[in-house]
Amino acid sequence: MVIEMKVIAKIHTDFPTKFGIPRQSGLIEELKGRIVFEPEFRSPDAIRGLDGFSHIWLLWKFNTPESIKSLTVRPPKLGGNVRMGVFATRSPFRPNNIGLSCVKLEEIDGNELIVSGADLMDGTEIVDIKPYIPYADCHPDATGGFSKDGTDRLTVVCDEKLLKNVPENKHSALIKVLELDPRPQYQDDPERVYGFGFAGYEVRFTVEGPVLSVKEIEKLT
Repeated sequence: MVIEMKVIAKIHTDFPTKFGIPRQSGLIEELKGRIVFEPEFRSPDAIRGLDGFSHIWLLWKFNTPESIKSLTVRPPKLGGNVRMGVFATRSPFRPNNIGLSCVKLEEIDGNELIVSGADLMDGTEIVDIKPYIPYADCHPDATGGFSKDGTDRLTVVCDEKLLKNVPENKHSALIKVLELDPRPQYQDDPERVYGFGFAGYEVRFTVEGPVLSVKEIEKLT
């Protein structure tokens, strides 16, 4: 059976590729995104009443669908050495290429939504938006299984001259992205220089132990 879903909107963010995107939504509030509705849904009627909610759920499609090869995956939280059931993880290697994110609704700008805390690549297609309802969606006594609390951070060393290459309103978001260790999963080579695109810039860095050192920040042409 084939289930067809309409794309209702696309989100624009600072990430041109999936490299560097936080692995969960809400971890970096400074990351902003703009949701632009498709013409069919670009109407005030579609978002009437949404301004009363502080957060929203986004249901979206992975930009690069991964074909499922196994019903088990190796979560990064477990060092890539232990296999867990795909439905016990948030891995993109799934039967359906669907993602779910909770973001803060910062502003409604005409028929567009400004959000923060998004973990989506620029141009990601959104198939549904729902309001976050605290009394139903918040569960303070919930347990997180093997996921722990996700608070591990690297110490970021970045020369002030390099950081000034990026607009000042992007400084905090960039540093926090780096603190979350944007390297590909399971890679730990202190000699390797990694790089990713962010807000129109290429950021290159190395990681040794708990310290990430920024080597270059250059504007993309």
